[in-house]
Amino acid sequence: MNLLNVTELSTSFYTDRGVVRAVDGVSFSVESGKTIGIVGESGCGKSVTALSIMRLLPQPSGRIVSGTILFDGKDLLALSEREMQDIRGNAISMIFQDPMTSLNPVFTVGDQIAEVILLHRELTRKEALEISEAMLQQVGIPDPRRRITEYPHQLSGGMRQRVMIAMALSCEPRLIIADEPTTALDVTIQAQILALLRSLQEQHRMSVIMITHNLGVVAEVADNVLVMYAGQVMEENTIKGLFENPFHPYTKGLLASIPMMTPEKKSRRLSTIPGNVPNLIALPPGCRFKDRCPDRFEACEDLPDMVDLGGGHRVRCWKYQ
Repeated sequence: MNLLNVTELSTSFYTDRGVVRAVDGVSFSVESGKTIGIVGESGCGKSVTALSIMRLLPQPSGRIVSGTILFDGKDLLALSEREMQDIRGNAISMIFQDPMTSLNPVFTVGDQIAEVILLHRELTRKEALEISEAMLQQVGIPDPRRRITEYPHQLSGGMRQRVMIAMALSCEPRLIIADEPTTALDVTIQAQILALLRSLQEQHRMSVIMITHNLGVVAEVADNVLVMYAGQVMEENTIKGLFENPFHPYTKGLLASIPMMTPEKKSRRLSTIPGNVPNLIALPPGCRFKDRCPDRFEACEDLPDMVDLGGGHRVRCWKYQ
């Protein structure tokens, strides 16, 4: 059963230079208890998709132009701001990319977790702080009783990210959106955070949207993968299907650019995708990837539709129309 259904979502930013079509006709679903990874280059629309789901777009420039976002049967775009406040942090939580800018430097971490709890539950401050302490213990922070009295600058980067996870889980949400949760961390701490997220997901039976540019992270945690480029979905498949048999030329380019450590491949030259991402204000006609595509042909001058190949595999390419 799908917990979240996003259909033909389009989000634009209205600027002095023109309209930026950051997300253009994106559709996907998230099953209960499953993880979907959203990957792609910087500026492809991954984070804007997440902010659209949460209805946290920068105002007044950001606007959801069309589409539907159904969460547990409710159309999030039809809810009032007050109703969305009840959803945010409660039924749907978000883990942001940089905890140092997401956490308030003048409040203790305990107060900040308690604030989220008190917003959605009728508890005393003492009870909320007790839950905050329990959450810090659950995410593996040692001596949680002392840590709830400390400020963000007193914690390491990995511990701050764990605080963000504790805050996101404090009201037991059904869906977690993790936006590049390991970007600023070294590889050892990254592995710990990913293992923690997997463990907590299984324990709480949550659904997760993992947004990242790192295909290695997706391979670790996701059941399905969405590959985005210039605001559109280029390919969607299971994690096994995508890595073993990619169809879209962009997906193939991304996978070819991963450094390989196997003896037969470690000496090969690192592959790159030539060219640049198109300007989202002045998008060229046809396929968004055509100017960088090694398989380009005449039909690419027209925009291809998304083709359903069965088994959850979809691709946007004229080769498969």
